Amino acid sequence: EMDRQKQRSKKSSASKVHDWVTLKDTAEKFVGYDATESETYITRYRKVENKDGEFYQIVLEESPFYPEGGGQVGDSGLLQNNNAAVEVLETKKENNLIVSLVKNLPEDVNARFHAKVSTDRRHTMANHSATHLLHEALRTVLGTHVEQKGSFVGPDYLRFDFSHFGKMTDEELAEVERLVNEKIQENIKLDEFRDIPIDEAIGKGAMALFGEKYGDKVRMIQFGSSRELCGGTHVRSTGEIGQFKISAESSTAAGIRRIEAITGQKAREYYNGLEEQINELKQLLKSKDLTKAVEKLIDENAALKSENEGLKKEKANAETAQWKNDFRESNGKNLLVKRADLDAAAIKDIVFTLKKEQPRSVVVVLSENGGKPMITVGVSDDLSGEYHAGNIVKELAKEINGGGGGNPGFATAGGKNPAGLQAALEKAEQL
Repeated sequence: EMDRQKQRSKKSSASKVHDWVTLKDTAEKFVGYDATESETYITRYRKVENKDGEFYQIVLEESPFYPEGGGQVGDSGLLQNNNAAVEVLETKKENNLIVSLVKNLPEDVNARFHAKVSTDRRHTMANHSATHLLHEALRTVLGTHVEQKGSFVGPDYLRFDFSHFGKMTDEELAEVERLVNEKIQENIKLDEFRDIPIDEAIGKGAMALFGEKYGDKVRMIQFGSSRELCGGTHVRSTGEIGQFKISAESSTAAGIRRIEAITGQKAREYYNGLEEQINELKQLLKSKDLTKAVEKLIDENAALKSENEGLKKEKANAETAQWKNDFRESNGKNLLVKRADLDAAAIKDIVFTLKKEQPRSVVVVLSENGGKPMITVGVSDDLSGEYHAGNIVKELAKEINGGGGGNPGFATAGGKNPAGLQAALEKAEQL
């Protein structure tokens, strides 16, 4: 839905705006708080042009389309009669006018039309009402320092930014979720107070939200103990929200946290997906008790891992014992060059053991793991003034199209060309 909003916003960001054409000199009004459909007329329109083409902005005498504002997305829908059907792409507010965007004008712009809001509105209303319940739950669980710092309310999900000093714990998130769902299950009726003095609303306990500008008359939305000044659309009772599920909690700035959540059908789809995954796991593990089955797997994996480590250690010890006899004298030093089918950790252990036990030694081990070549070099301490492991490995790594480095006593290099290991081995033999 956010992507659709972005696309619609691009269309509405006009590079050229024509003058309004007035059809009816009458006062326009918003009827969307009480209805999602209305019989209406177009009172004015104008053409707008941008890189995506030509569009039209229209104003209706009685509009059920909610204009984007207060974090809530603007409505889309349909304008139709017996002779025409025009898709409403989005709705915004401009200079106190509710302006809807359409691709084409109907042939008879003076005709009477039936305006109908998209079914997305129902989901958006549920998400907006859920943000009010969420706000109250956060203040209950975290403290009254929590204040709303921003929001996004669309049909698919809601996003709520609030002041808080640290990451919420799993327990806190679970408690907030529980409190919101508890309010939903209570099916609390909406109490709406329109056009009441702001002092009266504040006196009733309404919260004035951060960054919002309020006039002398305001609208207050109340669901039980939740009271907020709000111009958005809402469900008639909390039961219509269905279910509430937090999907993410994160940070957006210092001292600002963000919660993303889903409600209604999206929440049901989430839980249905979890149930499908659980059933698949039960079949895969051939057990109805997933906890015991997973614990068994963890224990078996730990035992196999321990056994594997033991086998690798035995193999490394065997290699070490055998390699001790394979050193050869070369230019006043003991040189060992080997290819090995061992992991990096095992090779490192062997090299350190050999260069410690064998005086005046240089050890070079060439290996390949998962198609990636590796060269390991060790130099005994008594040769530190004559040979440098880091310099040796850099020279050998050229054969495998790689690079690396290290200190005088130990160095490693990785590369991209396993085929070059033979050439590196031959070069190492010449040390």
